[in-house]
Amino acid sequence: MGNKALIIIDVQYGQIEGQPRAGRADAVLANLNRAIALARRQHMPVIFIQHDSGPGSDLARDSEAWRLHPALARQDGDAVVHKRFSDSFQHTTLTELLRGDDIDELWLAGSATEFCVDSTLRSAMSQEYSVTLIADAHTCKPRPQLNAEQVIDHFNWVWSNLDETPKPLRVRGIAELESGAA
Repeated sequence: MGNKALIIIDVQYGQIEGQPRAGRADAVLANLNRAIALARRQHMPVIFIQHDSGPGSDLARDSEAWRLHPALARQDGDAVVHKRFSDSFQHTTLTELLRGDDIDELWLAGSATEFCVDSTLRSAMSQEYSVTLIADAHTCKPRPQLNAEQVIDHFNWVWSNLDETPKPLRVRGIAELESGAA
């Protein structure tokens, strides 16, 4: 494998703390910070994706809900990519940023599992990035048909069973990544 980057998708205050609170929020925030620390030890860029739903929306730019979650272990040099769509690549600077660092493998984590994380994962796969999804570092809100834990578990299962991918797709917990199992 070549150069890697950690991409943290939409871990914004409103996505995590807004009512109802995101599933497994405390554990996910802790695991995101473990992933950030591991990425820094491996000299990987850490890229934060920040969703803007437009004026008057729940995630309107510069609102409290729009801000990246204050519990994240961010540093001044970390890139922040702003987006308007579920796919973190669509009409953003993410592709250019990754190409500039010659990145070919992504570690993905964040919020919302069934929307932005899934869309970004599938887009990355179609662009032939190798992807490691951090199984215990993504979250979502409860949905009418499923609670948040069911959504998270379901998507971990789906991603673990996608075997027709152009490049490797791995679903690993943070402890596995820390032990070098990626």
